[in-house]
Amino acid sequence: MKFNWGTGIVLAFIGFISFILYFVISMTVNKKYEHDLVTENYYGQELEFENELHKQRHAQTLEKDLFWTHTEEGLVITFPESMTPSDIKGKVFLYRPSNKQLDFESTISLSNHNLLIPDKSLLGGRWNIKVDWQYKEDSYIFKRDITY
Repeated sequence: MKFNWGTGIVLAFIGFISFILYFVISMTVNKKYEHDLVTENYYGQELEFENELHKQRHAQTLEKDLFWTHTEEGLVITFPESMTPSDIKGKVFLYRPSNKQLDFESTISLSNHNLLIPDKSLLGGRWNIKVDWQYKEDSYIFKRDITY
């Protein structure tokens, strides 16, 4: 067989296509490159976005916002002193961007102005915290990216 320009071009195309197929197959099979969506119900949460904006604007009218501290027992979320703790209802959602199996939700039930999330529930690293609560007739939301 004689090696000419046509044969060289065909071999170059076959080599290039093989190279591309190798990387496509290795990227789809390798678990290291597997990424999930941020949330399972992305479009449903997009519809709730306007409601969250209203809650955030309402939370900005508070004299004192929520704040969190890291203690030996865990993460302590402190609600405003001007609110009666028994009238505060809602949920706390902690989202771990690196591992969705660590995400969890907890209901708010307070006897004082502090809510404790135990240290055993949290690993060190980045967390997104979302506190969605109601006080009497008003709804509020608190969102922060924290490093625990």
